[in-house]
Amino acid sequence: MKTFLLPHSFTLVGLVAGLLTGCSPTLMTYRLQPTSGDIVTIDGRSVTKAEQNGVAVVASFEREDMEYVALDIEVKNHTDHPIDVSPTDFHFVALGPDKDTLTDPADASHPFARSAANPAYEAGRMSLKRKQEENRLKRAKVLNTVLLVAAVASDVSTTSNSRSYREWASKRVSHDFAYQAIAAKRAIDYGTFANRMQRYDYEEYRWRELALKANTLAPGESVRGFVYLPKVQHANYVALNYTLPEQASVPLLFRQELVKGKRKRRP
Repeated sequence: MKTFLLPHSFTLVGLVAGLLTGCSPTLMTYRLQPTSGDIVTIDGRSVTKAEQNGVAVVASFEREDMEYVALDIEVKNHTDHPIDVSPTDFHFVALGPDKDTLTDPADASHPFARSAANPAYEAGRMSLKRKQEENRLKRAKVLNTVLLVAAVASDVSTTSNSRSYREWASKRVSHDFAYQAIAAKRAIDYGTFANRMQRYDYEEYRWRELALKANTLAPGESVRGFVYLPKVQHANYVALNYTLPEQASVPLLFRQELVKGKRKRRP
């Protein structure tokens, strides 16, 4: 049976170090400000209201939330009949600095238009996300085992063939570093797993408890919750529209600002 050996201990050290190295990404902080409708300031926050055919929408920017921007939305039924409300009835178009429509990066012949996230669909994906993360950790465990076996084999081979104490000491230091790096990688893998699983717990809570729910509103009733719009980094304006087919189309315009900063490096 052949023993797996790395020709130089520094090769293993470099491999592990490369797995632990990452760049500090640029942090983009999104801010949306309403520029249409009846705008008032409530507790320091700009809130806008628009209405058509008895369907009223009250909206304000809540916060940036991972890959989304969250709007605090309330839909009110001022009609004389029930209406069906769904977060997927919110659609937006990304606009440039002159309020010109941006083109879709995936298809330049179409405008950059998107729908709000569907909470029911996103909540249903949580089990799959958790399973994928468990599989990622299993693959990381296999790689860590391979690295450790390689380090031990290289340690035994090179240190036993040392021709002087100085050479032995040098190889001892490099292999000790390799063992430490593997241990650090293992800790990072488990930390990343725990962090992502915690994130998925929050995401599930977000979709089930915070997001605007599909609902049927009787006359005089209202429903409130967060509507999550996918981020569009290069948009200067977001033209949001709440549409009920053959009943109402309520437009809302938001100006988008981005503040750049550096995210602190994390494992």
